[in-house]
Amino acid sequence: MTTQSNVSSGSYPGADGTEPTPGGTLFTEPVLVVNQKAKLIELTNEYKVMDQNGRDLGAVVEVGQGVLRKILRFVSSWDQFLTHRLEIRDTQGQPQLLLTRPAKIFKSRVQVARPDGSPVGEIVQQNMIGKINFAMNADGRQVGAIKAENWRAWNFAIVDHEGTEIARITKTWEGLAKTLFTTADNYVLQIHRPLPEPLRSLVVATALTVDTALKQDSRGLG
Repeated sequence: MTTQSNVSSGSYPGADGTEPTPGGTLFTEPVLVVNQKAKLIELTNEYKVMDQNGRDLGAVVEVGQGVLRKILRFVSSWDQFLTHRLEIRDTQGQPQLLLTRPAKIFKSRVQVARPDGSPVGEIVQQNMIGKINFAMNADGRQVGAIKAENWRAWNFAIVDHEGTEIARITKTWEGLAKTLFTTADNYVLQIHRPLPEPLRSLVVATALTVDTALKQDSRGLG
């Protein structure tokens, strides 16, 4: 597997290596920081998303939870087997991506859609034993994968369909301002190069929901 060099600035080099691509959004920044402290309460997931300098880019919000569902989540871990719906929103609170993880027993599957409901693709769990892998599928084909290197330590490699690393999820990154972030409260997505759609949206969806829709399964089966 080929590993790309890490990004250290707030913009990508252009095709000619000189013109940067403007950042400032969930889909243009090379580094996204997911702040886990932004949960409203433990019964409803709401994470804040920032750039590497601490500027707000948006949020991940769990939607569609009723009172009975919150009670179930409070008294047991069975909530992890039920359907989860999340929205990735910009700084204005407008949905950018809609994610649905249907009810499951063992393997997880997350459906990714645009705000108008048009499908982007799916993130599908491939195995249950060992280091967990997820395929990123779109238009009937696999366009990438997320590979857990150490599930509990938050090390994930995201690769394209050829197995080349295009992004990485970690708990630590030397480029973060230490006064703003701690490893206990955040995890980081580093995207190594500009990505075409739908791969870019699937990478963002994977990284921003790895805790709420994927990694939560460490509480039980799957």
